[in-house]
Amino acid sequence: MRFVKGEIWLQKKGAYAIIKNSMEKCTKAGYNELIVKGKCLNGQNYFLNGRIQNMRMTKKVTAMALASMMALSLAGCGGSSSTTATTAAATEAAKETTAAATEAAKEAATTAAAAAATTDVADKKVGISIYKFDDNFMTLYRTELVRYLTEDLGFKAENVVVQDGKGDQAEQTNQIQNFITQKYDVLILNLVQASSAPEITDMCKEAGIPVVYINREPDATEEERWESEGLNATYVGCDARQSGTYQGEEILETANKGDINSDGKVSYIMIQGDPENVDAQYRTEFSVKALTDAGMEVEELLKQRGDWDQAKAQQIAQDALNQYGDKIEVIFCNNDAMALGALQAIEAAGRKVNEDIYLVGVDALTEAVQNVIDGKQTGTVFNNHFAQAQAASDIAVKFLSGEKVDAVNMVNYEKVTKDNAQEILDMLK
Repeated sequence: MRFVKGEIWLQKKGAYAIIKNSMEKCTKAGYNELIVKGKCLNGQNYFLNGRIQNMRMTKKVTAMALASMMALSLAGCGGSSSTTATTAAATEAAKETTAAATEAAKEAATTAAAAAATTDVADKKVGISIYKFDDNFMTLYRTELVRYLTEDLGFKAENVVVQDGKGDQAEQTNQIQNFITQKYDVLILNLVQASSAPEITDMCKEAGIPVVYINREPDATEEERWESEGLNATYVGCDARQSGTYQGEEILETANKGDINSDGKVSYIMIQGDPENVDAQYRTEFSVKALTDAGMEVEELLKQRGDWDQAKAQQIAQDALNQYGDKIEVIFCNNDAMALGALQAIEAAGRKVNEDIYLVGVDALTEAVQNVIDGKQTGTVFNNHFAQAQAASDIAVKFLSGEKVDAVNMVNYEKVTKDNAQEILDMLK
């Protein structure tokens, strides 16, 4: 597949035209994929690395790409005036482009299926290892991985093997070694510890097996090594900074911007996943940064690791509510499983979400989205397991067909509030 890479420096004027013109040029040149990157004007962190596939796209999809990029760039570059623009762009994109985005995804899937058909994947073996099976989000992710690989891309079910890392890196490394010994053709790995990527990548390199890392991102040094050494390794995931920013924005969008008791500051507790995990680090940092960038004073009452676990989060929230009582205005959770646990503690304490306390998570688990609709959770962020699983699968096919693959491939998060929660829930069901 031929493609064009275009880096767009986002500004208040002209960005829409740049995207539109780039797409038109791609169409005329016979290209069917446009790589679109968003970046802060000061040259700092990337907030979007988007991919618009199939140039027969509607204006709505173009608008969606622009709105997402504008929202992310403004959030990353900071400033209180950016919050309104960010919110407006993201909300408008969500309202106007859901149907168009769905259609685009279908077209992309058709393109991938056609590529798979020419690669003869039926007899290819895919080894998948998930860090642990009892993680709510990764259960959704691996289910979609298997479905898409077998139903849409044509791999035989018996050739797609998924194993449980059981939260033990040594156990998972052994599984990967077995995949290599059994001569699997490509590996898709959700590492227990992202820091083990260099060792795993070298094992796969020696065996001549390409590897697609998912969900838990190796560090930038390792990703740069893949690029510089021409290794068949890549990462597919989302930029956790975006998810954290969206959590903060959901608090800013409340009537009192999180300052329920009107004391001039937002007092919160933070329930983290694994503090060594980059997603946990970024969600923790950027959720609060969104508040301070908007000019809000904050007070951290507690930050404690919950290991992505509902029961642990319930206990943390319960203890914090007992200790700090009404001082707690916001509970940030790095994922929805922990938000569900926090909600149990909130209700047991006689508190009411969106009345005397706010609660946000990440992942858009079905139960959490329903809670947003019912007013039991302020918001969540859609960690799009459909798009990620399909992108990881498509890239695995590209490796098998000998195509060059970018070292990092990002999928956008989507903010979930009462305004669009029903649409997201319908998609999940």
